[in-house]
Amino acid sequence: MKTALDETAILAINRPHKALWTYYLLSCLVVPPLFPILVLPMWFRYHTMKYKFTDEGISMSWGILFRREIILNYARIQDIHLRSNLVERWLGLARILVQTASGSSSAELTLEGLKQFEAVRDFLYLKMRGVKDAAQHPPAAQPAATPAPAAGASPTTEAELAATLREVTQELRALRQALESRSGVDAKGPGHV
Repeated sequence: MKTALDETAILAINRPHKALWTYYLLSCLVVPPLFPILVLPMWFRYHTMKYKFTDEGISMSWGILFRREIILNYARIQDIHLRSNLVERWLGLARILVQTASGSSSAELTLEGLKQFEAVRDFLYLKMRGVKDAAQHPPAAQPAATPAPAAGASPTTEAELAATLREVTQELRALRQALESRSGVDAKGPGHV
């Protein structure tokens, strides 16, 4: 399976693959007496489902009577899962489950009917990491006189580490002085005041 798909091809995805309708039909056939009741909502879901990938996030919408739309920024994404059952694998499909830190154990957004699911997952992961990395490590210009930070450490991290080490050193000195003053009182004995 081809996983490397360029960004423009992923941004152009706006509808699920035709194989999703086949999957919906097969899933409705599991209970033949209920087929006429189940197939109609699935038909509306398939024909109204739309995706939109942008530079800021993803949106998914579907429904006729009860229109539902989910808009999710890349910065909110916490976890991405791929899930497919036997029939979906046979059809070459998978569901991409996108989770956020909303407190719910279920996925916030489920992208269905995508043949290029691995490439979309990788795209979402890169976008998610890119947003978080940019927020954690903003680009800062260093003065020429400042020595370069150690490999793998950012200037912000080094400054925070130095401040923490200074605080720990001060606390250790205070503890040592307190112990020395206490041991000096104890060395004179209980009768000396």
